[in-house]
Amino acid sequence: MGRLTEAIKHLIIINVIFFIATQLYGDQLYLWFSLYFPENENFQLWQVVSHMFMHGGLMHIAFNMYGLWAFGSPLERAWGKNKFLFFYFSAGLGAAALHLASNYYFFNDGLTALVEAGVSKNEVLDIISRGKYSPDWYNITSQSSVDSMIAAFSTPAVGASGAVYGVLVAFAFMYPNAELMMIFLPIPIKAKYFVPLIILGDLIFGVTNTGTGIAHFAHIGGALVGFIMMWYWKKNQFNKNRWN
Repeated sequence: MGRLTEAIKHLIIINVIFFIATQLYGDQLYLWFSLYFPENENFQLWQVVSHMFMHGGLMHIAFNMYGLWAFGSPLERAWGKNKFLFFYFSAGLGAAALHLASNYYFFNDGLTALVEAGVSKNEVLDIISRGKYSPDWYNITSQSSVDSMIAAFSTPAVGASGAVYGVLVAFAFMYPNAELMMIFLPIPIKAKYFVPLIILGDLIFGVTNTGTGIAHFAHIGGALVGFIMMWYWKKNQFNKNRWN
């Protein structure tokens, strides 16, 4: 940890600027910069990057920026600024990709059941794009399937969490015996056990589609890309190279 490194400092500053702007201008900035489902009229291609700088509240940004500083600073000091930024944004894009893929699955699971029962796709899209639903849908398929379809279409993703999960994985690769603690479980756990444990939790919540309001598959996507990159870099001795 220690002092703020250059890339970490600038990432935190940009995140804080975005957060302050959303507090001042509210919903319009969330419409522009949050990550929406591609078939939602609010979706824009730049959102796969811009959503990493958006946060839903003070605790959300505080936890993410703390994680970025605590686990990213040692990596940037070891790798150099440019290599860290390449890794960070690669993990963030991986998070966005898996999040959109999981939303596509949940959306189409519900939509397919409705279409097979004779409801037109355009009718479904028209209704949910207006923030509504039809009670008749619950007679066609399960409530969880309908609710997941609506949530996938309507709920935007915000936050740097996916990229930070990639950073966590990299930290565990680089410093496997560093001892970490969860706030609700103040017991020292080595990074090589701590990081897989929290990723397993996200996997369980994601697969069971537990309605916690957290983009679990975005976390997993960032962690997965982080793991693949670290595995490849370690195999090819790439971790010894710096990009300043």
